[in-house]
Amino acid sequence: MPDDGAVAVQNNAPAVAPGGADGQPAAAPGGDMWGMIKSMLYRLMIIYFVTSFIRNWRQPAPVENRTDITGGPGGGAQRPSRNLFPQFTEVDVYIYLSEIETKFADFNDSRALFGHFQNIKYGDWKSGANGDGTYEISGEFPTSENLQNNGSIFMHVFVTKSGNSPDPNVKSTYSKRYTIYRSRRLNKYKKKKYQKTANLLTGKTEQSEEDMKKAEVMTTEILSHWHPNLTINLVDDQTNWVRGTLPAPLDEFVEFDPITGDYYPIFFFNDYWNLMSDYQPINSSVKSLNLTIVFSPISLFKWQMYAAQTMRNRWTSMLGQGASLFEEADEDQDSLKQAMLDTNPYLLGMTIVVSILHTIFEFMAFKNDIQFWRNRKSLEGLSVRSVIFNVFTSGIVFLYILDNETNFVVRMSVGIGILIELWKIPKCMDVSIDYERKWLGIIPRLVIKDKGSYVSMTKQYDMMAFKYLSWALYPLLVGYAIYSLLYQEHRGWYSWVLSMLYGFLLTFGFIMMTPQLFINYKLKSVAHLPWRMLSYKFLNTFIDDIFAFVIKMPTMYRIGCFRDDIVFLIYVYQRWIYRVDPKRMNEFGTSGEMETNPTAVPIADGEAGSALAADTTPSINAPDSEPTAAETDSSNHHSSPDNSPSKKSSKKKKESKKTQLKVLSGFLLFLFCFNY
Repeated sequence: MPDDGAVAVQNNAPAVAPGGADGQPAAAPGGDMWGMIKSMLYRLMIIYFVTSFIRNWRQPAPVENRTDITGGPGGGAQRPSRNLFPQFTEVDVYIYLSEIETKFADFNDSRALFGHFQNIKYGDWKSGANGDGTYEISGEFPTSENLQNNGSIFMHVFVTKSGNSPDPNVKSTYSKRYTIYRSRRLNKYKKKKYQKTANLLTGKTEQSEEDMKKAEVMTTEILSHWHPNLTINLVDDQTNWVRGTLPAPLDEFVEFDPITGDYYPIFFFNDYWNLMSDYQPINSSVKSLNLTIVFSPISLFKWQMYAAQTMRNRWTSMLGQGASLFEEADEDQDSLKQAMLDTNPYLLGMTIVVSILHTIFEFMAFKNDIQFWRNRKSLEGLSVRSVIFNVFTSGIVFLYILDNETNFVVRMSVGIGILIELWKIPKCMDVSIDYERKWLGIIPRLVIKDKGSYVSMTKQYDMMAFKYLSWALYPLLVGYAIYSLLYQEHRGWYSWVLSMLYGFLLTFGFIMMTPQLFINYKLKSVAHLPWRMLSYKFLNTFIDDIFAFVIKMPTMYRIGCFRDDIVFLIYVYQRWIYRVDPKRMNEFGTSGEMETNPTAVPIADGEAGSALAADTTPSINAPDSEPTAAETDSSNHHSSPDNSPSKKSSKKKKESKKTQLKVLSGFLLFLFCFNY
């Protein structure tokens, strides 16, 4: 029982779990935890920009005429408003349940009263059974036929000063000014998807017969679900607000009394920690429902954090396609909340910081990859077949997500990835349109040829690498296809092909990085690689390794996080053994010494190809490749006049580094200001 004279009154009834649920939250997978946090940061940034724009664009709300500070009417200076319920004011809380959404008025129906709290001190954090200001009420009520058939049930809550009645018909004890009323629908509607899947060989399925029948006539169904817990919060705040000057989101939640100008306490239905996995469907088999109501105070700062989360659904609904446009899966939201509940606060803070770094590194890797291919003139030492294969894999992923009806954001991100991979094709191959020889005499032919810089030893090594790779790739592909056909269910043969290829790429796609390693080995050089992009990707892989240790995930997923590490470590090892020699000639007949000494005589153009073929030492300073530390040291050691190419190149490098530093600093400053 509550202390300090507070009394919790409820309908006495045995507690029965709805639908036979045990009420325990299901364990959520944590393999993509950092990705969910990063996605949440993206979503918060979008909400911040949109709300800032709307707030600046929107005109100030008109202020009603009211008494000024001197007591006269009209446009005098407004006095600060006070809370109508001073701290430690004793209040009563009445909770009614009804299937009617409009304001509750049937106070004579005793069955509608679920329970009420008496003599609770507003803003008292030390009262209650546990000494933390928390009061709890539990009960059970029968489900009506309407509720069993996708109907709704609403909670109507009245907060009055102690001793007052919420019934307007009781004139002696009713006070409209000191009565707070709020209502809330208790059940939640969730979308259930149906897919007619079966084993393509045996025709058997693990789905129920009812789900299979529904899958034949519908793809989705909206069902009513129930969660047995709800928290009611009254914000403990005695700030003297001035009407018309409240910041967001207070301006939407603070309600002012039209006569006195004072404001009511903020009333908040808090279901943030109700995991979606805990909701149980309401159907004809559910005869009664359990409900536990917790009443407690909440600080203004904590309430603002919860209120910020509610803005997500509001903005996604305004974008036209509802919450499904930018929403993650419900399971992902559950995983994030579960991690916040179960993870050590210090570890959670480190996770957020590392996730921000992961986002920055991804951005820098993307930027340097685009810059590398945009300025690339020679394909010597690069695997063109890997670029073409990346287009194929991106196409498979895009078709797979279309077949599985993923949300718009995922489709857009994968689609942009395909466009970037297609943009690389003209950079590594000669693409032209032949209007002379047309298909069927109507459609012009698309002619794709190898670039001149690729028709060399690099092409031979690239073909050789894919030849050796196919010896391992094809057996693995056949084995995975047989496994998918025997043990997995699919909607049809088309879905089987896509899901099989997609699963194969996720499992064995990392080996497509090995042809470049083979080319590096044959050329004994790594100067042609985009090392800045690879460095950022290696940092991201290292971050993935950290999450593999600190986040709960399946063992096989943890092992998978270390596959890319092996490839990147081989890249690093190759960079160490194939060091740069500034005296050796590259495929263009130039060397590091020639760049630092303009008077040096370059070799003839016809000898460039033979120089590379005969040279088994590292090729250096390929055009548009990124300089190494040895090249930079060599350029600094052999100083030249101000108008020398090395001086200009060094100046451009410094300007480029300054620009990158400014971009990175601005991004970090934005994140800091946004979090603040």
